[in-house]
Amino acid sequence: MLKGKDILNTAQFSVQELNLIMNTAACFEKQVKEGSIIRNLEGQVVAVLFFEPSTRTRLSFETAANRLGARVITVAEPASSSVAKGESLADTIRTVDGYADVIVMRHPMKGSAQIAADNAIHPFINAGDGSGHHPTQALLDIYTIRKEKGALGGHTVAFVGDLKYGRTVHSLGYLMALYKNKMIFVSPKALRMPEEITADLRGRGAEIEETEDLKEALAVSDIAYVTRIQRERFEDPAEYERLKGSYILNRALIDQAKKGITILHPLPRVDEISTDVDDYEGAAYFRQAHNGVYVRMALLALVTGRA
Repeated sequence: MLKGKDILNTAQFSVQELNLIMNTAACFEKQVKEGSIIRNLEGQVVAVLFFEPSTRTRLSFETAANRLGARVITVAEPASSSVAKGESLADTIRTVDGYADVIVMRHPMKGSAQIAADNAIHPFINAGDGSGHHPTQALLDIYTIRKEKGALGGHTVAFVGDLKYGRTVHSLGYLMALYKNKMIFVSPKALRMPEEITADLRGRGAEIEETEDLKEALAVSDIAYVTRIQRERFEDPAEYERLKGSYILNRALIDQAKKGITILHPLPRVDEISTDVDDYEGAAYFRQAHNGVYVRMALLALVTGRA
């Protein structure tokens, strides 16, 4: 179903495809936890190209490839590649496409994923394109929601923080709409969800509220998806300084929130979730990060036709 396909954004998926990804991830999770030797990608080469800093996404993709038995070739920063010499992204991808069976890339430019996919014959997976989309994060997010909540639909989800530049919330919004969840967008006015995304989601039938009141949103939400204010997306440092502490989720706020609320965060966090939340049983963000390996194993296996 996904063999040979590029993974560019979350709007591309059907419920059937999402179920396949989730079920494949669950199968791989079971095998890993049982200590099984997995050889689905034996003989394959996975290129992991990161032109922007990353810990979880890069390492979990490399872990996923290694657990599947693939070999991994890596660009960990722009300075280590010919991009530093002025090579175009298209030329880089055309070159790497001749070395690997699947390409995973993160790039600071919005729209770079489409450029890469257009210049690759082999499957391409978008690991984040600037302020655009981060589909594999959203897929591990819904895998986490399924595990934590038992179902993907029927929830009220608060998206909190930087909704303007936050590619993780852009991607997750489409999946939450697909599963008929109500969304509450909580942000300062300057960091509201882009109007084109909000309009598109509403056009798909999504129920959306927008507010600046975090406490009010937490009182009615089953899930809070918290994001950091991203320093690297701001052209004006003063604007970042003004907005960076807009929302801080602490244990006192959790105690006033809807009972049983699940807290998610794509990480890294800076100060937007206090460490006193970490021992709250619904704080799922580190479990969420670990789930990335299984979902990315599923994607690599599915797009190469080796699931």
